[in-house]
Amino acid sequence: MRIAVLASGSGTILQAMIEASIPIQLVVTDRQCTAETIATHNNITLIRVERNSYGKDFDRDTYTCEVRDALIDHKIDLIAMAGFGTILNKPIYDDFSNRILNTHPSLLPSFPGWHAVEEALEYGVK
Repeated sequence: MRIAVLASGSGTILQAMIEASIPIQLVVTDRQCTAETIATHNNITLIRVERNSYGKDFDRDTYTCEVRDALIDHKIDLIAMAGFGTILNKPIYDDFSNRILNTHPSLLPSFPGWHAVEEALEYGVK
């Protein structure tokens, strides 16, 4: 099984997957981040699809298709969304139906975003 990890941040989940001896063929990022360093250090193919390169008129469909095409080109079977900071559109879910694991720690719709766990605890969610 060929696995890709999509990440935007510190790469904590990516590092845990590597330490668990999960074979990862590809890391895709949407910005410069520590996950890129982890991928490079572990000789994992890295592709950055820079979100900012799409300018102020961000076209989510075009961006999604570029990410999807990279995954298809690398013959990826399973995607781990490990804190990927860009929401992707329908084309990726059509082509990778039932083959995407999302590890983002948000509690939608009540606590979206990067600090969802802290906000939920502050609110008193148990």
